[in-house]
Amino acid sequence: MMSTCRLLYGVGAVLLAALTMFIACVTPYTVTAALGVAILGGTAVLWRTAEDRTVFGLLNLYITMRMMTWLGKRQMRKLNEDTLDIQRTQQETLLKRLRKNADTVFGRHCEFSSIKDTEDFCQRIPLSTHECYAERLERSAAGQWKVLVSEKPVVLSTTSATSGSSNLVLSTKDAINEFFFQGVCVCADVRRQTFPSTHSLQRVLWLFPPRTTHQLGEELPTGPTPFTLFTSKHMLHLCTTPAPALRVQGGRDLQYLHLLFGLKDRHLGTVESIASSTVLYAFRALQERWEELVDDVEFGRISGNLTLDAGVRKALERLVRPDPGRAAELRAQLSQGFRGVARRLWPRLQLVVAIDSGPEQIYGELLKQLYCEGLPLYSPLCAAPEGLIGVNLWPLCNARHYLLCPRSMFCEFLPEEMVETEQPPTLLMGQVEQGQSYELVITNAAGLYRYRTGDVVKVVEIHNQCPVVEFQYRRGQTLNVRGEQVSEDLLLSALKKAVALWPGARLVDYCCAESGILEDSSGGAQPHYQVFLELMGVRNLTEEQRYKLDCCLQGDSAIYKSFRIKGSIGPMRVQLVREGAIQELRGRMMSFWNISPNEFKMHRVIRYKGHADFLLGKTIS
Repeated sequence: MMSTCRLLYGVGAVLLAALTMFIACVTPYTVTAALGVAILGGTAVLWRTAEDRTVFGLLNLYITMRMMTWLGKRQMRKLNEDTLDIQRTQQETLLKRLRKNADTVFGRHCEFSSIKDTEDFCQRIPLSTHECYAERLERSAAGQWKVLVSEKPVVLSTTSATSGSSNLVLSTKDAINEFFFQGVCVCADVRRQTFPSTHSLQRVLWLFPPRTTHQLGEELPTGPTPFTLFTSKHMLHLCTTPAPALRVQGGRDLQYLHLLFGLKDRHLGTVESIASSTVLYAFRALQERWEELVDDVEFGRISGNLTLDAGVRKALERLVRPDPGRAAELRAQLSQGFRGVARRLWPRLQLVVAIDSGPEQIYGELLKQLYCEGLPLYSPLCAAPEGLIGVNLWPLCNARHYLLCPRSMFCEFLPEEMVETEQPPTLLMGQVEQGQSYELVITNAAGLYRYRTGDVVKVVEIHNQCPVVEFQYRRGQTLNVRGEQVSEDLLLSALKKAVALWPGARLVDYCCAESGILEDSSGGAQPHYQVFLELMGVRNLTEEQRYKLDCCLQGDSAIYKSFRIKGSIGPMRVQLVREGAIQELRGRMMSFWNISPNEFKMHRVIRYKGHADFLLGKTIS
């Protein structure tokens, strides 16, 4: 065995050197240098991680890592240069968009070709909402070219419906390229610098969702934004999940396969997903089905409980081999409980990568407290179906701050106190003030111009000349029964304070609703908030404990307190729901609006009676 490994090691070094010399003949010198650096060091890494891996797979992974290192450094330099003169960078970004799309239906109507600068653009083009684009998006979806953008769109994506309805937006090649080069590559460099041990040939447990795009006739396909690069068959060599799993449509079945192939790799380096909720739900599924998973590892099979196409099952079964040794390791760790289980299952695990800001915040906190205890969690990007917004250059900071990407979108800012105004004046990147909150207005690469996103962000600092922001709330996710406007971040702050006053309680999930949508089932004469909580550690609360939440919100919001004192808003009704109820509601919401898991953000404020009634039916106290 030792001689075989040494042979593979030597062959790998020779092949890598030969491949580097070949690339030197067909690529620029800088690329060749990036690929050829540290060949001897690279072969040493091959030696350390060669167990259960093919030489070709290791070489492929090694070259990918070297390319990402080179691209990451290059893009980080460009980002720093762009933030030194933000006015110039933003104007170049805007004019590039306008020139490219000047010959579209919308561009001719707005006379893009005659716009000279950012001031001219802001004076001539009004602020817009999704309703302004509905008819043009329908034409684009039907296959008409050059309506909003000059290039053919890749896919029509859905937004998360947090404003009350799910809207359609275009995705273009330009937007995808921006996401990769300005987002993924920059964050790869941040990871390399902050977590150098992750820059290795260890594979990733990438928890990607099912690929659910569909197409009718000649129309534009509808589905998730194609930002999830790891779901590409060309990138699967980085992942534990094999290519046949891309054809699995069932979410629970695909989740099981992710876990199965992830558990088989004892040298796993990173767990990664778009959102922290996806990682949390995967560990919940592991806790529920671990015996079935370990049996599959031991006997080298795919569970018969999965609903798989016969061809997919056959392809997957060819990739599993009995591994009783690994199964024994897994049983020994899983039988001890699930606190800190990630580190115990994968001793070389270095990092969890997933967004944990905004609606995902509580899921990230629970991961760090329970399943992923002792592991850093990096929230790399602030992004939406509309495109890349910002990158997190400070992964060790507990508060999630994102540097706006000045080459991705042209950004404007509406002061928070003016967001209810129809056409208020806006500020540009170089005009915002640290400590102030604004609604973000964007002009992107996919046909949205001066588009009001509904996202309210706070400028926490200025990096060179570029704003660094922290997500606050969605305008459509505020509680408002008397004009008090209690935002999502304000309610969550009060909720955390209240949970800290309940001995043994830990917040798992929550939703709330205005009493008006509940009608006769609201349980109070005065308008009030109905709050649904999933807690760990307690199954009941006293009325006094429940009232603590109302008191905490009064302490945080003077407006809410004044309405409570006057009696025009009644006390909150706090109800506990059974385990997994809000996760079930999440699935119902995605089906209700036909939203991909990639795009969906949990709705903390419920707007539909049927969703509130569902949680009322899951109440345990």
